[in-house]
Amino acid sequence: MANDHEDLFRLLRMMGMPVPEDRDGDDAIPVDAVIGDADDTEGDDKKGTSASSSSGGGKRRTSRGPRRHAGGDLLDRLAQWSKRALIVACIVLVVVLAASYWWFHPALNLQSPQVWSWILGIAAVAAFALKVLSMRSTKHEVLLRRLIIVPIAVIAAFVVGVVAGFPFIPGNAERYATVLETTDGDFAEDIQEVDYADVPVIDRASAILLGARAMGSIPEYVSQFEISDAYSQINYQGRPVRVSPLIYADLFKWFSNRESGIPAYVLVDMVTQEAEVVRLDEPIKYSESEPLARNVDRYVQLKYPTYMFDQKSFELDEDGTPWWVYPVQRRTIGLFEGTTIQRVVLVNACTGETADYAVEDVPTWVDRAYPSDLIIQQYNWSGAYVNGWLNSWLGQRDVVRTTRGTDGELGYNYLAQGEDIYLYSGVSSVTADSSNVGFILVNQRTGESHFYPVAGATEDSAMASAEGELQNLRYQATFPLLLNVAGQPTYFMAMKDDAGLVKMYAMLNVEHYQNVATGSTVAACQDSYLQMLAADGTLSDEQAEASGVQQRVEGKIATIAQAVIDGNSHFYVTLEGSSDIYDFALPDLLSIVRYRVGDQIAFTCTAEEAPTADGSQEDEDATAVAEDVGAALVRPVTAIEQ
Repeated sequence: MANDHEDLFRLLRMMGMPVPEDRDGDDAIPVDAVIGDADDTEGDDKKGTSASSSSGGGKRRTSRGPRRHAGGDLLDRLAQWSKRALIVACIVLVVVLAASYWWFHPALNLQSPQVWSWILGIAAVAAFALKVLSMRSTKHEVLLRRLIIVPIAVIAAFVVGVVAGFPFIPGNAERYATVLETTDGDFAEDIQEVDYADVPVIDRASAILLGARAMGSIPEYVSQFEISDAYSQINYQGRPVRVSPLIYADLFKWFSNRESGIPAYVLVDMVTQEAEVVRLDEPIKYSESEPLARNVDRYVQLKYPTYMFDQKSFELDEDGTPWWVYPVQRRTIGLFEGTTIQRVVLVNACTGETADYAVEDVPTWVDRAYPSDLIIQQYNWSGAYVNGWLNSWLGQRDVVRTTRGTDGELGYNYLAQGEDIYLYSGVSSVTADSSNVGFILVNQRTGESHFYPVAGATEDSAMASAEGELQNLRYQATFPLLLNVAGQPTYFMAMKDDAGLVKMYAMLNVEHYQNVATGSTVAACQDSYLQMLAADGTLSDEQAEASGVQQRVEGKIATIAQAVIDGNSHFYVTLEGSSDIYDFALPDLLSIVRYRVGDQIAFTCTAEEAPTADGSQEDEDATAVAEDVGAALVRPVTAIEQ
């Protein structure tokens, strides 16, 4: 029996119950243990470990067992920490938060998603801490439990703010549609006719290739620095260029060169395809490759802690001084939505000098106050919600979006006009994206947006058409650039070989993209394109003469001959006093059959300086016919005067 008692006492001790010590010779003690909370354990221990009933065999009452909490063992252990341990833990937490803020530098703005991730994390820690404190203090337990509502309310406010930005909330669709105000424009009037001395003929990929070659010519730079991926397109001294700073090659190169800084940047002329490494009198000290205090992102964010910065760009002022351009975001819908630009911060990359401007007051040399991706997003909002949120899903009346680019990227390019850079993108219907309904041009400095309702080919269709024209050469077309050629919206593309080098150029009309004009130079491509427009009647006689691709000819017929080429009849005519041969193609110029040798005739044809062939088999056959009769030049006729 004694062994049974000892086993029972051992079990009770393991459960934390106070039991009497074993005493040799004592009689067995009847036990009726009550297992429960241990609030009065210490008091009961002080009063004694046993008590007898007045009848001599009464029950023994022990203190209640330890209280278990929903937090489990972790909360129990934290609740037993001393005050000193809790103070040390709080200090460590504050230091970690301060160091994390310095390193990650989130914007201290309630409209910043990054800062809300911190707020939600702090709210979760606060709720956890209040739970631990409530377990440590019996006196303030109820108050501390009620205070847990505060971090929960913060989390609830975040959810409400996110939901408030959804487009289905009443009034939000209209707000989304008006973030970017777009007006209709007239292409021929708004867009200057192209000056081929200023047409950028290479894309970003080609600029990167040329920049790398220029960098390779300076051995002392190659071993220490690399070229940043920035390659911002800007207008510099009236020329379209791409510019990108050098960066430290790695952490060890930074350690070796941090005192002297970054000595140069790369400049690529997009017209002449010339690249150079521009050495600076004062080196770049504030760079994205700096790991510590001079990291330009950290530097500008800590100097303007409440600003939410969008995608930065690297630009040059008219004196060639490098600057970092930081657009400042503002949310207009809910907590995180309806992003637009309200200010621009400029950072001198050499000295760290900063300047803060309202977006409408930025200097004219700044080209990229509105980031390209943001402009595309804003226009897609207006295209989707122009007739309300429900229509964007069901009826989809007048719902449009910008065209998609290649390789899943956004489809846009840049157009230089005056001192500014304009973003160009085609616009297509969401229900039928095989053709464009028009295109937009947005000034990246002012945010001014215009829509031009010109139906025609999408950019990828134009690229495929140009590549098909030169399929035997297997050239790849760059993303089209939009030009105004003789008042006609025109796609212009560079044709690159497998090495990424530009070999030829192609032009095609946005509305009539089946016919492609090509040339080995921009001027030759333009002449071929204008001739093609004049031949198919896209240009009027007055426009053709004004463009210089056509001229009026009058004289007496000296000879006339007929030939059939690829199943089409052609009349070849010479005039007295001229060795040129004039090609009258049927059936467009059927009235030529009425003329005989000796008759007086007047007509319009391609100008002498304009090339007559675009590489087609028909043109080669026509040239062969002309050579048979000793002609020096075959000039296609476009119209006969009656």
